[in-house]
This record gives sequence, C-alpha cells and structure tokens, in this order.
Amino acid sequence: MPRPLSAAHLTAIDLNPPHFIEAAAKAGFDGVGLRLLRVTDTSPGYPLYDDLAMLRATKAAMAATGLTVGDIEFLKVTPDTRVADYEWLFDVGADLGAHHLITAPYDSDLSRLSDTLSALAEAGRSRGVAIIHEFFPWTNVPDLDTALRVVERAGPEVHLLVDSLHFDRSGSSLVQLAAISPERLPFAHLCDALVAEHYTTDELLLTAREARLAPGEGQIDLRAFVEALPDDLPLSLEVPMVSADGPEAVLGHVCEVTRNWLAQGA
Repeated sequence: MPRPLSAAHLTAIDLNPPHFIEAAAKAGFDGVGLRLLRVTDTSPGYPLYDDLAMLRATKAAMAATGLTVGDIEFLKVTPDTRVADYEWLFDVGADLGAHHLITAPYDSDLSRLSDTLSALAEAGRSRGVAIIHEFFPWTNVPDLDTALRVVERAGPEVHLLVDSLHFDRSGSSLVQLAAISPERLPFAHLCDALVAEHYTTDELLLTAREARLAPGEGQIDLRAFVEALPDDLPLSLEVPMVSADGPEAVLGHVCEVTRNWLAQGA
C-alpha cells in the first residue's frame, strides 16, 4: 500500500491556505499541513482566526478537493511561551480537523522545554490536537538523541517529528531512529539535499528554508532513512525550492518525483 503523502506548507509558502490546498490536490497529494504562525520576517504565516473569510475559503477548498489538514505549524517554544496565548491556535486547528501542532525548540532549559510541551499537550487534548516536536541542528535540540530525551520527559502524548534534512545534517543514528516506538512517530518530513562535510549555521538555514530537493535529486541516503521508519508511515513533503515556474509547479514536481522514487524502492 502506498504511503500517504501530504504537502508541508513551506513547499509553497507564498500560496495562502485555500490556494495551497487546491494546488496540492491538483499536484496529487493526499493532504496538507498549514503554517498558521509566521516563522521568519521574510516568510508568511496565515493565522486564519483573524480572517474569517479566508478560514471559510480554506474549509471550502478542503471540501471541494477532499484533502485533509493533518498538521498546523509551527510554534516556537521559548522561555516565555504561555499556553494561554495559543488557545486560538488549538481552536483553529480543531476547526480544520488537524491532528497535530508542530513545535520547535527555542528554550535552552531542556527541562522547562519538556514541561511546556507537556502543558501544550494537555491544552490540545480536548481539541484532538496533539503536540509533535521537531529538532533542528542549529538549536539546543540539535539531533535525534536530544529530541527523544526531551519528548520522553514531556510524556507519552508528545510526539516526535523527524525531518530527513535535519536528521542527516545532525549526524543522527539510523539505529536509534528504527528503535523508536511507532506511537511516538505519527508522520515524518521528507526531502533531499546536497551533502557537504561541514555546514555553517547560515548554510543550514538557507537549505532548510529555500534550497531543498525532491527525493532522489540530492545526496542524502533517503532509502536508509525511510527504511528506518515504521512501515506505511505517512510522509509530509517539505521541499522549498526556488523555481521560475512558480509554487504550483513545485508542488507538482515534488509529488510526481516522490511517488516515482517511492515506487522504485518498493
């Protein structure tokens, strides 16, 4: 059975949610993730709670295409993060039927980070929106081993998001990935990229935000990565790239190339 494929919003971040959903459906994806929070000064976020017309259009696009919203993203967890400030985020996620809110580590106190994740998970429980935590090699949670310790301390309801790019850049262990309980890994991010011996922080950020490649077009050992994941685990394609053909073409290219790549490895 083919793995379900969704499109992460960063792949075509300049498309607002209804247009993104329509383009992802046309490209052949099974679902999407939506970025409701602005992450950088140069990329948009689409809160939706303050734009009811766009929220209605987003739900209409979901109904018309049959695509679901699997996750919303992403909340930077800092020392000042207060759960009460993000009740709206859980409410919008629940309204869209999202199952997960992606969070990111921006608190140097890992014990406090785990406590905040646990509190967020409690807030999301009644809305059916679970917390999934992602690691990045330029943060204080730079690799799989550290991320696993953080989410295990946060409790069984906090899940772990592994992105093939960050996994590769961090030198994380395939053996450790394969040993993680499937209950902790509801889906994974997939992309390819060129590989170098060393990376500066600027190089890590540039690739992550705008210079990824579709599976099989780069040099990451994605076969080994996918084989270490649970069988039939859903994959979310997060593949931002610069293209003169526009974001719709990027989505079409990424979906087609990924399905072909997965079929070749079956």
